[in-house]
Amino acid sequence: MLRSQTKLLDLGRRQLPGLWGCLTKANISKLTMVEVDDKSGIATLTLNRPPVNSCNLELLLELNENIKQIECNKSRGLILTSSNDKVFSSGLDLNELYKPDQERLKAFWTALHEMWLSLYQCSIPTAAAINGHAIAVGCVLSAACEYRVMLPGFSIGIHATKFGYVVPHFIMISYLSVLPRRLVERALLQGKLFSTEEALQVNLVDEVAHSKAEALCKCAEFIDSFKQTQPAARALTKRQFRAPDVQVLIDDPEGQLRESLDYINKPSFQEGLGEYLRNLKAKDKH
Repeated sequence: MLRSQTKLLDLGRRQLPGLWGCLTKANISKLTMVEVDDKSGIATLTLNRPPVNSCNLELLLELNENIKQIECNKSRGLILTSSNDKVFSSGLDLNELYKPDQERLKAFWTALHEMWLSLYQCSIPTAAAINGHAIAVGCVLSAACEYRVMLPGFSIGIHATKFGYVVPHFIMISYLSVLPRRLVERALLQGKLFSTEEALQVNLVDEVAHSKAEALCKCAEFIDSFKQTQPAARALTKRQFRAPDVQVLIDDPEGQLRESLDYINKPSFQEGLGEYLRNLKAKDKH
């Protein structure tokens, strides 16, 4: 971890000290599952928060903890996937943003920043086996990985503007790391969700698989493609490539946090989000 990144860690610990550092093997809540293949040395990190893997504070903290543990345990690679056969992740749990407790909101948004940094800068090869819809932060998680394999019949994208949210800088960076600027700008402004076929065409995903098992196999093959590289040299090269993308978040975590929280707390955003959530509940009833 870069020394300057500790700024963000310290900020998160101040926001909600009781939850940081307490996710040990003894009290993991099974919001995620980790399985390491003894033969390949590849770790599979599975999102496991029913019904649709929406990211609340606890899931973000657990994801971050597991990413760091997998990296520290010298696994050969990390594959991110879902236990749900229809949804990879529906994005953030919007209940965390609606009429929020302010201390929890600070901890939540800090945990989101820290989790993204951990995945985006992870020193080992990373791949996403996208076996369901990957919406909003589901797409961000996928884009933070180095390789993406998606099953047909699903959607991927960031639709924040459809419920009135301004896309944060680090989310734009995730998109820009895999897509051309012009395409990213249009997709974010439109809140566009790409079908699997569209995502493959624009290179938002690298391959299509017809089963989760096949997707996991393709991800493992990608990780195996680095067998002949020296891990430390590979890790440093990746970090150098991605360093400019994370610098704003690392240098000014409090400023980035304050900007997001100010917007979330605006009456206009709260009103729009409330209406969006009510419409979602009405659809569920039908």
